Amino acid sequence: MKVTPLIFIGCLASITQFTACGGRSAGYGQVFRYNEYSGIASLDPAFAKNQSVIWAVHQLYNTLVETDNNLRIVPSLAYRWDVSDDRLTYTFHLRNDVYFHDDAAFADGKGRRMTAYDVEYSYKRIVDPATASSGAWIFNNRIAATDGFKALDDSTFRLTLSRPFTPVLGLLSMQYCSVVAREAVLRYGPDFRSHPVGTGPFALKVWEEGQTMIMVKNPRYFEKDSAGNRLPYLEAIKTSFFDSKATEFMLFRQGQLDFINDIEASFKDEILTRKGQLRTDWEGKIRLTKHAYLNTEYLGIMVDSNNALVRQSPLRMKAIRQAINYGFDRRKMMMYLRNSIGTPAESGFIPSGLPSFNDSIVKGYTFDPDKARRLLAEAGFPEGRNLPAIKLLTIAIYSDLASFIARQLEEVGLKIQVEVVQKSLLLEQTAKSQALFFRGSWMADYPEAENYLSVFYGKNPAPPNYTRYNNAAFDKLYEAAIITENDSLRYTLYQQMDQLVIRDAPVVPLWYDEVIHLEQLWVSGFPANGLNLLELRRTKLNRPQ
Repeated sequence: MKVTPLIFIGCLASITQFTACGGRSAGYGQVFRYNEYSGIASLDPAFAKNQSVIWAVHQLYNTLVETDNNLRIVPSLAYRWDVSDDRLTYTFHLRNDVYFHDDAAFADGKGRRMTAYDVEYSYKRIVDPATASSGAWIFNNRIAATDGFKALDDSTFRLTLSRPFTPVLGLLSMQYCSVVAREAVLRYGPDFRSHPVGTGPFALKVWEEGQTMIMVKNPRYFEKDSAGNRLPYLEAIKTSFFDSKATEFMLFRQGQLDFINDIEASFKDEILTRKGQLRTDWEGKIRLTKHAYLNTEYLGIMVDSNNALVRQSPLRMKAIRQAINYGFDRRKMMMYLRNSIGTPAESGFIPSGLPSFNDSIVKGYTFDPDKARRLLAEAGFPEGRNLPAIKLLTIAIYSDLASFIARQLEEVGLKIQVEVVQKSLLLEQTAKSQALFFRGSWMADYPEAENYLSVFYGKNPAPPNYTRYNNAAFDKLYEAAIITENDSLRYTLYQQMDQLVIRDAPVVPLWYDEVIHLEQLWVSGFPANGLNLLELRRTKLNRPQ
């Protein structure tokens, strides 16, 4: 359990009643409540690799720059930055009114001012092998070997690249790049995961793992609204950890949660029509919000011709991979199995929601069973005769989608055997190039199409290149794109790369995702965004008394 700093005792006293009570009681005040059914593994930003950790870390810490609700890079801890003519050196000028949360790690228990030396320490900590950060990859082969991270003085930080990399500011907006206090890391050691000390709008008060987490308003947070009022508006955030989405939905219906993210398949038909709208009996009771989400759901196909598994599989043939892409109806799948949450992926791998997405330029696959049959015949398997069965690995929550695809592909002559495995096993097999045909998803780490195309760069290992795709023409375009500063020219290169991938078909894009929130009507100032960050700095609650 987190040690309670004295500065927050008064704040906690006004909200302790909500740790045991439920419903719509007035005691909740400005306390935002949500459930994290998948749990939270750590509050150390060096391990912010999944949504549950990212959501919590985003409340506790800040980064030099951040993305706004339109996915533009905007100032945060740095109020401005300069870029050298050769685009290798980025000089960040930091705010001087940012303080760490009060904590026993500091000599007097009072949070000190954040400086550029904290940024240098935080970044070096990410790449330090002793940290074993899951985010170390973001700086791989990108930072100058000498003084790549350098504090020039208290308020000036310099980042030096080994070669130009246009999306670098996107990297710095990731939660991995949150600024931490050296004193706290040294004091708590491995327990820093549960003793976070950041500069964010909220500070950790209590974390009873698997039970509840309470974060309280940081009274010295540096951001203000347009009227000069200090953010955040909320008094606290309370997170519960019920591991059942059905329980989560029940609590939401009872008014004990302020929102839920996404809708469990088992009760989506109760709430949504086939077209993805609220059913009439829910109208006026809750709010449904949907927003493009930078996540592409897909089926991956390993295409490394040096792999013995590939050489023995019909998937080694591009015509077979293309036939799979043509052989099922994405639109029907989305309507009947997803209640139209998301957009059928009939363009490339880059999802809608990114400015470089253009489905009039990048042509993907639509349902065309006749074309699928012709491709099978061209590959030497007319009507699928003598074509061995192909195993598709998936996880339980996607088994219905996999079965739908398998049934439709069987009608054109493709025999697909769906095998449901544990998520951990699927991740292991894809990372070790032991899975030939597998279900996958790629959620953006930062809002740039390069993040999606890096999945196919031939010099990248698995991850992220799980299909082991290797195309010299693609790699040449990729290397040109990452040093191209002009957005329009870079987007053209992205589109050319995306079309190459779709033509070679190492993946079967399924859909471009949507953020879907169910919110209580008393919630305001709770914007959706393409990265699906939990953004609560300007959230207000107006619960009925």
